[in-house]
Amino acid sequence: MTFLPDIPPHFSPAWQGPNPSRIDAAIDRALAEQRLVGAVVLVSHNGRLVHRRAAGLADREAGQPMREDALFRLASVSKPIVSTAAMVLVDQGRLGLDDPVTRWLPDFRPRLPESAGGGDAEAVITLRQLLTHTAGLGYRFLESSDDGPYARAGVSDGMDRDGDLTLAGNLQRLTSVPLLYPPGTGWLYSLAIDVLGAVVEAASGLPLPEAVRTLVTAPLQMHDTGFAAAPDDQRLATPYVNGPDATPPRRMEGPVVVTPFEGAIGIRFDPARAFDTHAWPSAGAGMVGSAGDFLRLLETLRTGGAPLLGAATVDAMGRNHTGTWGPADAPGWGFGLGFSVLHDPQPTQTPESPGTWRWGGAYGHAWFVDRARELSVVAFTNTLYEGMSGRFVTELRDAVYA
Repeated sequence: MTFLPDIPPHFSPAWQGPNPSRIDAAIDRALAEQRLVGAVVLVSHNGRLVHRRAAGLADREAGQPMREDALFRLASVSKPIVSTAAMVLVDQGRLGLDDPVTRWLPDFRPRLPESAGGGDAEAVITLRQLLTHTAGLGYRFLESSDDGPYARAGVSDGMDRDGDLTLAGNLQRLTSVPLLYPPGTGWLYSLAIDVLGAVVEAASGLPLPEAVRTLVTAPLQMHDTGFAAAPDDQRLATPYVNGPDATPPRRMEGPVVVTPFEGAIGIRFDPARAFDTHAWPSAGAGMVGSAGDFLRLLETLRTGGAPLLGAATVDAMGRNHTGTWGPADAPGWGFGLGFSVLHDPQPTQTPESPGTWRWGGAYGHAWFVDRARELSVVAFTNTLYEGMSGRFVTELRDAVYA
């Protein structure tokens, strides 16, 4: 395999690996300042687990300490797991990256936007576009009001509970809304991986939870990872929401809408979904799992993919497929097949190497893989959105590279 050797100017060539005391200091500071309630942080370097820590509380009100095998609602950490399942099917020749989605989902035929023909004009969406979020789809929580087209159609983002809604039913609602742009002409974070989950079902002939278990989690012995936790499993961490003006995070009780940033109507959460075995399986946001399980997946991909994937397939997943397109709040990052990929460290002055993979999850998670430095880092917290996009994410990153 060939990795980009570029080292950012502020990255010392004498760096010998992560310093656990600096990582602990970043965790302790976030807990002391009440930005986090609890966290599990795992750092692997050169194939060795060089830092492991369960810190803070899994349930503050009950005084329950965080434990290393705690379970978390994964939110978008679900995406690389299901994307890997799809890539296993690609490796097996059962899916093609440039297959049209209609080959597997004949009824998924969203119309082009009015600005691009609209009316009855159909779009051709490929699996590659689903994996890279260039399919023209969006998210309900990204709409600016409750009167947006996704909201009017009743589209679920995968973290709420909606009665008897099924995966097929949510896709039917989604396909009733015109695309936001023609496929392949832009980038927008989206429900594309939920559509991909339905493709995985169709191509494998298995319900999505069973397909993911067969293709990914069982071979890697990720026994704690699936689409629901056992109702009596006390390991599931209680979720908390950061309060305003440095007030302590508040416990997330029942269904709630929490805005991730100004201008969005907010994500609809229902923490009880994690125990609901009948909730529709959201490939983009609906899984439950542990930090240790997810690190096992990252290390499998970082080291070439065996026993799941061939090295060339992993290289394709980790290549930037979107050029300069990518998250608007993360300049220098594009997107691979299932996660973001760093193509230029300079705009954000990150110490991560070019080619680094990264993403997170709305319930408070962040992770990254720097293949050039043989690093895999997982930080699962029970505090949103600090654990996904707050200061802690940057402070932990800088502590790892310090």
